Amino acid sequence: MTMHGPLRIAPLQGSVSAAEWQARVDLAACYRLCESYGMSDMIYTHITARVPDQKDHFLINPNGMLFGEITASSLLKVSLDGEILYKPDLPYGLHPAGFTIHSAIYRARPDAMAAMHTHTVAGMAVSALKCGLLPLTQTATRFYGRLAYHEFRGPERDPSERDSLAKSIGPLNYCILRNHGLLTLGESVPEAFIAMWGLERACQAQLQAMACNTELNLPPDDVVAKSCEMYTSGSRRYGLLEWPGLLRKLDMQDPSYRD
Repeated sequence: MTMHGPLRIAPLQGSVSAAEWQARVDLAACYRLCESYGMSDMIYTHITARVPDQKDHFLINPNGMLFGEITASSLLKVSLDGEILYKPDLPYGLHPAGFTIHSAIYRARPDAMAAMHTHTVAGMAVSALKCGLLPLTQTATRFYGRLAYHEFRGPERDPSERDSLAKSIGPLNYCILRNHGLLTLGESVPEAFIAMWGLERACQAQLQAMACNTELNLPPDDVVAKSCEMYTSGSRRYGLLEWPGLLRKLDMQDPSYRD
């Protein structure tokens, strides 16, 4: 079934807990930012947030809404068993691959409060390179050595794949899904988004450098190790400082994500 014309979604604010509403607003903002920064894939891929006061439930986009249309009230609430606990009055349900990937994360990682998956051209291209992500730039060293890889076995629509994906990710927060795309986890929506922003830019820079068809200037191993360590020891929590400014940007452009 398809829908034409403006989407009409009943507002949820006041009908859910304050914690859930805040998670909804942040997640809707993340979808809009994903669209704004060129990381969306029409209605495909998914960004999710665990409901803070209902740890076995998470929020995800309805399968049929463009990322630029997502609002706080439009998000589905789903259990880790796949039960849809809330959906707006729209003919859009739960995407099987979205449920498989994100339920795998929330089942295996109690610390994960948000997850972001993309199919950008740069992310897919690096995922198809045998070398994966190289420590070619300062930005890349933020992820190098703490990046998981998960082998492609076809679209992630079979719930039996959840254990395999969780095992590949382990305790790490960044993952390249081979021949597929990128995945980031965080203790908050801002953290997952800013991680994806950085990982995406590292992939873009690597591809542009490799396309120059000249020898790459890979830093020495000791320099790579030093740079990687700088992103570990005493590093700030990426996303927290950037997020208020990103929300101000969205509010100036179109504050309807808060609806």
